[in-house]
Amino acid sequence: MSNLTNNKLNVTMTAAQIAAVKTAIATINTNMPFLVGLTLAERSALPKIDVSNKAFTEDAINAAVNNSTMLPSYLNVANMQTDLQLYSQIDELRGIAAQTLEKLEDTQMLAGSESFVNALTVYKMFGNAADGGIPGSDTIYSQLAARFNNNGVSAATGS
Repeated sequence: MSNLTNNKLNVTMTAAQIAAVKTAIATINTNMPFLVGLTLAERSALPKIDVSNKAFTEDAINAAVNNSTMLPSYLNVANMQTDLQLYSQIDELRGIAAQTLEKLEDTQMLAGSESFVNALTVYKMFGNAADGGIPGSDTIYSQLAARFNNNGVSAATGS
């Protein structure tokens, strides 16, 4: 029997597919062992680069490269170049990863929504059955109705 609602998804992943995705993510982490995790305080304290100050950074690096004799020897311009190059490389990868993450989140949201909408329909049907005196339906309806007690979710709308 098909779902009563528009069912855009009707798939599951095989164990092999899940294992392959996990392996692919592990491969990403293996190929980027330099990735760091920052605390909220560290993220907040760091000066952030954006389009305008990226151009400034590039200009400063070019000025430093072309006028190195005017700068102290402890200023490592090569490190600045390396950091900016890594920033640009990760920027490209983040765009690709963000698209994939958005699709993961959207697909999960849709799958959950489709399942929940149908669960609400089942709940209403058992309520109708209980109202109609169908033996055994009162117990099932009461069990399902208990999920809506004191959690702020309306049984009728699911919100």
